[in-house]
Amino acid sequence: MIGRYEREEMKPSIDTANKLAEFLEVSLDYLTGNTDTLLDTNTLNRILEVQQLPDDVKDKLFYFIDMTIRDYKAKQAYK
Repeated sequence: MIGRYEREEMKPSIDTANKLAEFLEVSLDYLTGNTDTLLDTNTLNRILEVQQLPDDVKDKLFYFIDMTIRDYKAKQAYK
């Protein structure tokens, strides 16, 4: 069956594609080639949870994320 998908002789159903994405721990968009961004399931779930937070909480969270990314990049620049 997978060989037929690879040869583009047939396409999996949306349910099958969703199960494959879950098994591979990638988004369905990544699996189907709609995006080049690979988000693992844990990251994607966290992003979805952040979207549900109140704006003031998101602002604080983004502040700490930005600070952490900035510090990481600075450390990498000096290696």
